[in-house]
Amino acid sequence: MDERSALRLLAADLPAAGDDAAVVNGLVVTTDMLHETTDFPTGTTRYTAGWRAVAASLSDVAAMGADATAAVAAYGAPTLDETELRDFVRGAREACEAAGADYVGGDLDTHGEFTVATTALGETDAPILRSGATPGDVVCVTGALGRSAAALRAFDAGDHDRANDLFRFTPRVAAGVALRPHATAAMDSSDGLARSLHQLADASDCGFEVEWDAVPVHDAVTDYARDPDDERAMIAYFGEDFELVFTLPAGAVSAVRDALSVPLTVVGDVTREGVLADDVPLPDEGYTHADD
Repeated sequence: MDERSALRLLAADLPAAGDDAAVVNGLVVTTDMLHETTDFPTGTTRYTAGWRAVAASLSDVAAMGADATAAVAAYGAPTLDETELRDFVRGAREACEAAGADYVGGDLDTHGEFTVATTALGETDAPILRSGATPGDVVCVTGALGRSAAALRAFDAGDHDRANDLFRFTPRVAAGVALRPHATAAMDSSDGLARSLHQLADASDCGFEVEWDAVPVHDAVTDYARDPDDERAMIAYFGEDFELVFTLPAGAVSAVRDALSVPLTVVGDVTREGVLADDVPLPDEGYTHADD
């Protein structure tokens, strides 16, 4: 079965799961696993791998509206090369610094494929869940979408310097903390905008209507998109952008926008049912952790 089927299978036995991270007595904890064949294209530096692996987990902390405190990583590779290890740790440490957290170590071992498992910790007594969106709210995103899709195209084109730069995103921890008093639901866009909207709709028992022209597009997308349909796929279905997708009462938008240090864009409205884009059903498509 695929990843989503496996998660559905386990859901009955793990009733506390379902948000971007678990919350236990104010402690936020989340873990992720990344593999070379599925997550690190040829040309990805160990510095970028360290940054991206840790940042992916910190993004889950951000989606809960928590203050990030620390991260660890388990590192496995066919050989334990000194330069690669130092570069990985430097990337992991600097990603933590960008989110106001500490990188505090982890584990390492030899492994047949370069693989990283990361865990991030945060703190909040008032987490933002996926289940609070209400018809009449607006749905918003931070930043711009399509960055990781553009990075993959850059890797494919052999433009590795630009690709690595695009792959190193800043976790939106500060934005998540600023959203905490206002957002009614939130998650990160690691699986793509379209799938995020479907997941939020399922958790909140609501619907969404978004406008394609309102969705913010990362500048790099225009350099690699083949046509308008391809651009739409890069911003909505590819995923791995790690922006925040969240809902707000309409009256809170101005205050939240002023509180954020990154752009906030209203892309649509919360409705009673259905997930639509320009009045057309939006497919539940997005990133899947699988080896193609």
